[in-house]
Formats: sequence, structure tokens, C-alpha cells
Amino acid sequence: MAEKPQPVQVLYCGVCGLPAEYCEFGSDFEKCKPWLIQNAPQVYPDLIQDANSKEVDGVSDQLQSSSITDSTGSSGSSVPKQEPVKRLPGGKIKKKDKQEVIIEKVTRNKRKSITTIKGLDLFGIKLSDASKKLGKKFATGASVVKGPTEKDQIDVQGDIAYDIVEFITDTWPDVPETAIYFIEDGKKVPAV
Repeated sequence: MAEKPQPVQVLYCGVCGLPAEYCEFGSDFEKCKPWLIQNAPQVYPDLIQDANSKEVDGVSDQLQSSSITDSTGSSGSSVPKQEPVKRLPGGKIKKKDKQEVIIEKVTRNKRKSITTIKGLDLFGIKLSDASKKLGKKFATGASVVKGPTEKDQIDVQGDIAYDIVEFITDTWPDVPETAIYFIEDGKKVPAV
């Protein structure tokens, strides 16, 4: 009979809590390096080479006193060595969007204009509900569309920039008036 498959044992980092193979993609990779060198040397062999050639966070003394054993599975077969891969320190961190509402008036056909409102969703406001309220308040068409940056925004027909700040702060008290900006002549101007 065939043997039952055994579950995979995953080693989690003691610093960031991610699986050891994914520490480089976390935000604390530099803090994780000493722990990884000591507890998971088979995952990042290039860290050990770097630590032997130069001191990494003061752990080179510990490395010289400790020995690294070859990890073999219970079946006795060893893992084939792979070429060391160049890794980016720390990975990439996505910046959080600033919580601000940006209002811009776009003129088309000389007389017609559209007011776009971006950033309401950052305050936890459902854009479809907001567009309905804006359409009812100003008696005009309002819709949720994808902007040029692939983020949703609200397009309202007409020039409603004069009353929009008061309406937003009254309807959604979570949005402070200091977080609302106008785009005028390509410059961001506070609405206050």
C-alpha cells in the first residue's frame, strides 16, 4: 500500500510572523535577517554568505560559533542546491493613500462642465450611495466612473463646486473640511 502523505511543516518567522520564505516581502525584512540566519539558514543561503563576509546586525560572532547542518528529509534524499538569487532588501512597500477628497471642475464645449469628486471612498463612504445623494441634492446626473488612475470617482454634471464642500461635511461628518481640496489651474488648493 502507498504511504499516506504527510502534512507540510511550515516554519514561521519569529519576528514578522510570515512563513520564512516570504519574509523578504514583508516590511521588516532587515529585522528578520538575524532570526532567519539563526533559525532558517536553508531558506536564505545568500544571507549566510553575506554575514560571513561582513557583519550583519552584529550576528557574525554567533555564526562563527555555530555550525550549519545539511537538512535532509526522512527519506534520506538531499535537496539539490540552487544558484543564489539576488534579493531586494525589504521588498516593496505600497504607500497608503492620503485621506483627502479632491474636487475638480472640468469644462467641455465652452459652457458645459463636469465636477469630479475623488477620494470619498477612503473615508469609508460607498460611492454609489454618495452619487445618488449628490444627484438628488443638486438635481443633476451623477455617476461612479473609473478615473484615469483606475480608481473610482464620482462625476456630477454641472458646476457644483460652490456648495459641494458644505454638502460633504454636513452629509458625512467623518470627512473633515481640512481634508477637502480643489484643483485650480493644475494646483491643489485647500477648500478651507
